[in-house]
Amino acid sequence: MKRKDALIIAGFLFLVGIIYLYIQLFVPVRVAHDRFEILVPKGMSFRAVVEMLYEKRLIRDRNLFIILGRITGLDRKFRYGYYEFIGSVSPADVLRKLLSGDIEEYEITVVEGSTIADLAVSLEEKGIVKRERFLELSKDRDLLKELSIDAPSLEGYLFPATYRIPKGTDAEDIIRFMVNTTRRFISPYVERAAEIGLNERELLTLASIIEKEARVDHERPLISAVYHNRLKKGMKLQADPTAVYDLKGTKKFVTRKDLLRRSRYNTYIHKGLPPGPIAAPGLKSIIAAVSPADVPYLYFVSNNDGTHTFSVRFDEHRLAVKEYIKKKRLSENGKP
Repeated sequence: MKRKDALIIAGFLFLVGIIYLYIQLFVPVRVAHDRFEILVPKGMSFRAVVEMLYEKRLIRDRNLFIILGRITGLDRKFRYGYYEFIGSVSPADVLRKLLSGDIEEYEITVVEGSTIADLAVSLEEKGIVKRERFLELSKDRDLLKELSIDAPSLEGYLFPATYRIPKGTDAEDIIRFMVNTTRRFISPYVERAAEIGLNERELLTLASIIEKEARVDHERPLISAVYHNRLKKGMKLQADPTAVYDLKGTKKFVTRKDLLRRSRYNTYIHKGLPPGPIAAPGLKSIIAAVSPADVPYLYFVSNNDGTHTFSVRFDEHRLAVKEYIKKKRLSENGKP
């Protein structure tokens, strides 16, 4: 065969190869007017993923897709989850989508001071997990034991942050991820907590009370100091939020009847910290819990404007309480 003929044949074969690759990768295999999605289940191997894509007619050549997966590294780093497609879809579109890891995700925000019940409602509204199911899991003894949580529930162990949760994620995996996030954030303060006699649960419990009481940041260390001083003296903490923690719904004001409730969380009835956190404490409250201000305060009461009046002696505190009641009544009557 002459050299010229060989070059012509080689050129022809190269052209055929280019056309083949173009057809295999860029010509749409599916045209849909509505969105559709595919699920890459957790634990599925790359070869199994390729087989699934072939069966769903999203790729034409399995071997070519496997080769491309090895070249791009997709075979080692693809994400599990739901992938959404809209309109015309080619194998190249599928490859790009898998390479980007662009799975469908829900955005959930845990707000500082919110409770497990609040989060359960948000998760149900997003269609992630039923509220009752999440509440059951939050008290599941086996799950708590697995996560080394020595508390009645997950309350306080789900750190305030914005989470992106892949669609289809199991509720228990969501919980594990959130708890791990909490421990990552609080790890710098756990050693300091141990130095002042607080374990992880007690740290989060005290921080959660500070979170519910504080309205302005500069008062967090002062509120922390009040509770530390009371603990040292063996006094009841008498934290209003603990008296209403396990009541359904929300209460604007804590009543005297609430303060006398026989709840194991009520620190007006029981000495020491409650058996577990009463809300999700933010980082500022966690820091305040291990860094109380160096002040002798034992009491504080609201000024009805987000700040508090702090006192050392009970007679001072009584005067501050009378002033609070006066301001509250004026406010209720619509007077400045």
